[in-house]
Amino acid sequence: MFKRMEEIMIEIPDVEKPDPNAAAAVQELLGGKFGEMSTLNNYLFQSFNFRSKSKLRPFYDLVMSITAEELGHVELVTHGIGKILQGSTSPGDPDKSPLEAVKDARLSYPFLAGAQGGMPIDSMGNPWTGANVFNSGNLVEDLLHNFFLECGARTHKMKVYEMTDHPAARAVVGFLLVRGGVHVVAYAKALEVATGVNVTKLIPVPSLDNRKFNEARKYEEKGVHTKLYTWSDNDFTTIDQIWKGTHPEDGSPLEVIAGVPKGVPIPEAPPIDEEFAPGISAAEFKEIAKRLKHSGNIKE
Repeated sequence: MFKRMEEIMIEIPDVEKPDPNAAAAVQELLGGKFGEMSTLNNYLFQSFNFRSKSKLRPFYDLVMSITAEELGHVELVTHGIGKILQGSTSPGDPDKSPLEAVKDARLSYPFLAGAQGGMPIDSMGNPWTGANVFNSGNLVEDLLHNFFLECGARTHKMKVYEMTDHPAARAVVGFLLVRGGVHVVAYAKALEVATGVNVTKLIPVPSLDNRKFNEARKYEEKGVHTKLYTWSDNDFTTIDQIWKGTHPEDGSPLEVIAGVPKGVPIPEAPPIDEEFAPGISAAEFKEIAKRLKHSGNIKE
């Protein structure tokens, strides 16, 4: 089961200048082969199908907790794409072609089918597919795959960061570089416990340190790269049998935190009348409000 809160992980800045092509690049981090949809669903199905969890409880707890965080990453990237696209078009008479400003956007599908929001597609518009999910049932094989998946995701994040300087894009990517780095280290440490092989000696992959990126460095300075959350009030308490010792890059002590990190309120998404979203007029809003008050027995 999952517990949900009306928060996202970090504040995404409002930016007056939209950039549809930057949003297209960030789509790779949502619906690409190494995107958040892939990390989420790989770990989700591995956690559902986990074998011998009573004997291998720390590994099960690790995958379960990271799965929950990946849900938050999917949410964060989706909101980030919406912020990057916000203001791409303006309301207007249909005969004045109010969507003309984006007809030459590299990725037009979010304007045609998504009301200018994030979608489960990659940077070229290909839909995310369950074929990206790997679940062998073999503990070491799955952990090795997850380590590779997180390294691939890290590579793509670094490339997207270098592809655009849009503040909303970089805010999201910088944070994900740090938290994705936590997952890289977590799976490396899990492999070391399972096999005795010190996989952490390979880190980081690619070799460029997160502190080279302004939007990642500020989180590392706060120690965000050393914390692993249980994402549960009472469960997954054996993670500290894997997430322990020091960080392989800077030697900082690692810490397991019961519960969830403090987030920020989910941003309000304004209406986009030219996209017929939400498709409710001011008069209809008033009628809906009346019906809600009536159903709730609220007096005027």
